[in-house]
Amino acid sequence: MSTAFNIMAAVFASNVLMGGQAVAQETVIPQPELSAELINGAPLSAVPEIYQATPAPLQVVAELEPATGPALSPLPKRPDPAVARLQILLDRAGTSPGVIDGFDGDNVRKAVRAFETMQGLPADGALDPDTLFRLDTSEAVIGSYTIAQDDLAGIVAPLPRDYAELAQRDSLGYERLSEKLAERFHMDEQFLIALNPGARFEAGETLAVAAYGPDRTGEVIYLEADKTNRQLRGYGADGSLLVAYPATIGSEDNPSPSGTHVIEAIAPEPTYTYNPAINFQQGENTQVLTLPPGPNGPVGSMWIDLSEPTYGIHGTPEPSLIDKVGSHGCIRLTNWDATELAQMVKSGVGVAFLG
Repeated sequence: MSTAFNIMAAVFASNVLMGGQAVAQETVIPQPELSAELINGAPLSAVPEIYQATPAPLQVVAELEPATGPALSPLPKRPDPAVARLQILLDRAGTSPGVIDGFDGDNVRKAVRAFETMQGLPADGALDPDTLFRLDTSEAVIGSYTIAQDDLAGIVAPLPRDYAELAQRDSLGYERLSEKLAERFHMDEQFLIALNPGARFEAGETLAVAAYGPDRTGEVIYLEADKTNRQLRGYGADGSLLVAYPATIGSEDNPSPSGTHVIEAIAPEPTYTYNPAINFQQGENTQVLTLPPGPNGPVGSMWIDLSEPTYGIHGTPEPSLIDKVGSHGCIRLTNWDATELAQMVKSGVGVAFLG
């Protein structure tokens, strides 16, 4: 989830195609070691110097499935402490940057524009002095958390990808305590591990975590699902912007609905009904299957049902891929953003699909 980076060599296995055969190959990529002091003391004024001008293109994939196995790909570059601090402050303000990982990107810029809208500033995404002044705080953005014995409950054996096998499980829970705690504190799992080098993730251990603050409160009476900007925005009765979340909203092959639809039901910890005749076919599975609930299920830990049949707002087993891959037409959020939103809406709230 020191005043300088100490670089560690992280070795991971990858498969490359050589002579028509998959060959295991070890690659060494530098891994950053972070600290709470480094992030808490990072000046926001350093962010504009690395602020990217061009968003990454949307990648469309056939489907999103639960992750499997304990292996994690290493971080490809150094997380920036100032960006991590910016992400946490945006999260506190109700303009979610998605996973907190210390990397600049389109989700960060969208969150900045939403924050500017909330503040009545020009929503240009520029990190000008006025925007930074309103975001900044002297409070620490990295705090501490001591792992409780109860945190170990609900960890499941590695999950297969095949839906028929998943349907035989009792729960599609977290596979690792580090995964569970990363989601609790809105962090990328690799970032949490890098921030706590040497951590064993055992009861009694104290970790450095993102101090993102309490969930947003208030009543959202209207939602906009912006397909172009890939963002879901919630407004209050006075027309003010209350929350904004990066979102995956359909794809070219599986577009989301048009027009305005309404929320019909809210279902925490939902089961997932797989029906290849209605949505898509996964692998060789041609029969209707019911997958058990859990944060690593296809719709994550929250389902907000829409009046358009088979469509909804839901969580995801892969929070780092929000706005990075396409969906099957639904509005996909991180599990924590979907859960927060579910506390702020009720049946009858309209959802307008824009773009």
